[in-house]
Amino acid sequence: MNGYISVKEAAERWDVTIRQVQRMCCSGMIPGVIHFGKSWAIPEDAIKPTRTGNAKPGRKAKTTKMTTEEQS
Repeated sequence: MNGYISVKEAAERWDVTIRQVQRMCCSGMIPGVIHFGKSWAIPEDAIKPTRTGNAKPGRKAKTTKMTTEEQS
């Protein structure tokens, strides 16, 4: 397909794993992707998405419990 690259090509360009690119496609982080069957077509001019915030994906922020003295 003219104007599009594969997940493998994007992974090589962006120096990430194929699975990471697949996750970016699924989560909508890459605008203009096309999903057909089991494959993704990524626009050639797509830039590598960056993560925002401090939390890592899939991990919940740690919460601290207040002691009885702090609750009073």
